Amino acid sequence: MEKTCNRKEFEYLEEHTADIAFQAYGKDLNEAFQNAAKAMFNIMTDIDKVENVEAREVYAEDEDLRGLLKKWLEELLIYFDAEGLVFSKFDVRIRKEGNIWRLEGRAYGEPFNPDKHPSKLEVKAISYHWMEIGEKNGKKFVRVIVDI
Repeated sequence: MEKTCNRKEFEYLEEHTADIAFQAYGKDLNEAFQNAAKAMFNIMTDIDKVENVEAREVYAEDEDLRGLLKKWLEELLIYFDAEGLVFSKFDVRIRKEGNIWRLEGRAYGEPFNPDKHPSKLEVKAISYHWMEIGEKNGKKFVRVIVDI
């Protein structure tokens, strides 16, 4: 599974019968979380074919960044499961207040249409296994495994 773009937003690391690992990059945590969401939805469909005609607000908080990342991606999956929405553009703002990390986000996309959006794999869950958030070569990255 490959995503082609002018700059490296994400890459797929491993694919097994039950899960897919990816790493997403950004100039900061906000962009890395945005690109993680792109990578996740690109597993399900070709995000280049998703138009940004609807938006949904996403709020999450957790005591650590790994928990925040998991909750962010899970909230997006809930919109897919409950409303059939696929997303391709994301705005994220992460901040720390005391001991709590907070995320305010917005996802842009449209209802899944099998005539327009190729059906790939269904993402069932986000795993803590092998999840990492860090910095490499001056860029932030997040590594995630999703269950398919």
